[in-house]
Parts: sequence; C-alpha cells; structure tokens
Amino acid sequence: MKIHSKTIVRTALAVAMAAALTTGARADTTDVKSIDRVVVAKQGDHCSDDPNCFNRYHPAIPAVASARPGQHIVFHTRDALDADLSFDSVSADVAAVDLNLVHPMTGPVSIEGAKRGDVLAVTLVDIEPDEYGYTVIIPGFGFLRDKFTEPYLVNWRTDRLAARSDQIPGVVIPFNGFMGSVGVMPGAPEVDMILAREAALGAVGGIVLLPQATGAQPAAVCGPDGSHKAKCLRTIPPRENGGNMDVKQMQVGTTLLLPCFIDGCGLFVGDVHYAQGDGEVSGTAIEMGATVTVVTAIRKGAGKYIKFPHFEGGAQLVNLAPTKFYATTGIPVKVSGEITPQHAYLGGDTIGGLENLSEDLVMAARNALVDIIDYMVREKGLTPEQAYIVASVAVDLRIGQVVDVPNYIVSAILPLTIFQD
Repeated sequence: MKIHSKTIVRTALAVAMAAALTTGARADTTDVKSIDRVVVAKQGDHCSDDPNCFNRYHPAIPAVASARPGQHIVFHTRDALDADLSFDSVSADVAAVDLNLVHPMTGPVSIEGAKRGDVLAVTLVDIEPDEYGYTVIIPGFGFLRDKFTEPYLVNWRTDRLAARSDQIPGVVIPFNGFMGSVGVMPGAPEVDMILAREAALGAVGGIVLLPQATGAQPAAVCGPDGSHKAKCLRTIPPRENGGNMDVKQMQVGTTLLLPCFIDGCGLFVGDVHYAQGDGEVSGTAIEMGATVTVVTAIRKGAGKYIKFPHFEGGAQLVNLAPTKFYATTGIPVKVSGEITPQHAYLGGDTIGGLENLSEDLVMAARNALVDIIDYMVREKGLTPEQAYIVASVAVDLRIGQVVDVPNYIVSAILPLTIFQD
C-alpha cells in the first residue's frame, strides 16, 4: 500500500495535538521564556516611600539587588522631579516643585564579579514609556534663564510612536527614548575629590549644588540625621560616575562604558527622557517614568583607560538625524554691557564691555538658540515659551568648529517634520 507524505504529516500533527491536549502542554509562544531577568520595581508614590529609590550619591548607599553579567536588569523608574504632575497640572503648579527631590534613581544594583578598576558595559535593550510626560520652564533654571523667568508647563500624551500636547497643538515629537541619568556609585576617594573641586568653584561664585540633606534619600545615609549627610553628592551634574548626562544618542542598542569605583559598581537608572534636543535648553526634556531594560558585561581592568563615561553603538546617530530641517548659527558676539548668567561668576569688568568674546561656545550657542526660537515664533506662530519648550525637546545644538578664533560657531537645528501643517 502506498502512503503519501502528506498523510504522514497530517497524522503526526494529529498525534502531537492530541498529546498536547492530554498532557496540558502550552502551545502559545508567549509562554516560552528564554531571558533571565532581575526586576527592580517601584514601591509607593514617591522616592521617600520606596526602598529601591535614592536621590543622592555615596558609596555607603547599599545595593537593593544584585545581577550577573548577561542577565536583563529591568528598572522601573520615576520622573526627574518626583512630582505629582498630571494632565490636570498647569504652569502655576511648577512653583510647588521641590528641587531637593531631584533626581529619583532606581537602584543601585550590584553586578556580580565587578571590581573597582573595571569598566561596566551597559547596553540599553528597551524603554517602555509611561503614557504621560511633561516639559517645564523652572524660574532660575535652564540655558536662557535670564530670558524666561516665569514658570511654564507642557503636558504630553505619550506612546511608543509620538508625543502630543494640547499646550502646543500641531507639534508631534517622535519617540526617541533614552536614560537621562544612568551611572554607578562613586567611591570614597572620588566623593572627596568632587566635593573639593566643586567647593572651590562655589567659593569664586560658580554655580554648584553642595550636599543638601533636606529631601535626601536614603534618609539613613543622606537625610538630616544620615550617617554621611555632609558628603552625599547631588544628582544634578554629570561626573566621572556618569549620572545626569542627558545624552540623547544613548539610544536602544548603544553600550555605555562606565568606570567602576566600588566593587559591584552600583548601577542605577533614572530620569528617563521620551525625547530631547541636544542641549535640553529649557532645563527639561519630555520627562517621564518608564520601564528600562539593560544588560551588562564587565571589561576587566579597563578603568585604567576609561576615566569618564564612553559609549558605542551602530546606526543610532543616523536614525536620529532629521530628514528635513531649518538651522541657525551663532558666534560669540553680544551687546556691550551684557553679562550672561553663565559668565557672571567670572566678573564683569572685562566681559561686560566687550561686544565679541574669544573662543566662547556659550555665547555662540545662546545666539543660535535665540534665533531658532525667533524663527519658530515668526514662521510657526508659537509663543516664545512654546518655542523654548520645542527647542528643549527637539532642537539640536551642534558645534561646527573650535579653531577659527575668536569666533567658534554653533548651529541650532530644528527638524521641520515635527510640525503637522
């Protein structure tokens, strides 16, 4: 008797299905798992309620979890301000924001086998955004804080495709999520070095944020009665340990290289951005909570070569490039008598009377930024505040050259595709 091959296949499938039904085996691929995960979840409404959250840096802060290299680490993160902002919030609510709570970080996580002197390679696997984000202007903060002095708030509806806001109708910002803050714990020598150099800068009028115990977490280490309250570093500036770097090119698929300063490194993530322009000029991007997945590897002894964070990737820079844009340029010229907030600590006797500064990227960037804001007001019908917010979340400040003395040049590049005409 001749048996066709099709008959054999049908019979085999029937037998397999019958066996599956008999044994209760699961047939859906969703049930098949291959990834080993360590999840660091949020608890409570704010960082102060959450044993997995901190907002200062010090090596005495204990790890809340451990992970092996190669495991996926899932961080559930909070927004940068640890705020109660929502779709019902208005600009006046910005005044109630407590900046002592910035930035709530999830972690730290100890990486098994990592030692001081190693480098931790952290590859970003995924960012799942919350459904709400915000961008604010905080008086006294931001690149143009002398020009934008009133609080302002934009609420964004967010998903994995784009962000939209009733406060800036007609503007659609594509999802380009990244970790605004990611890093490792500094060691005791680094804490002492950082405190000394920042105190010296503050002594001559530079803007620094020295340790502040009010609102500090964990309270047992950094709070008013904390064991190390005088040495817990603020999270505002980036440093050797990474932290608040706000580099939007650190997209999914990139690998961040962090020098380890303590055994286990103490990896943390927070302050996730839905989208940001290079510069984050208003002081905030599209801020949000998110679920972030990373995977780590250890590069033994590489800390002798990598003293500050580096990162590597593939097509991420190409993918971020606009397909259609308008750009302005700026050089370091100004009105006689003008002293920017960024230059004030240097004194006004020399700078004040000049109309041209030498090799100054701050002034060049300000001029390019002011012009791109004026362009959006003139050509797109935005208010100055709306345009400043759009610049913060979508405009890229790019250094053109740093050799043609005295006038370095900076461009402000606005992607025109965000405007839904």
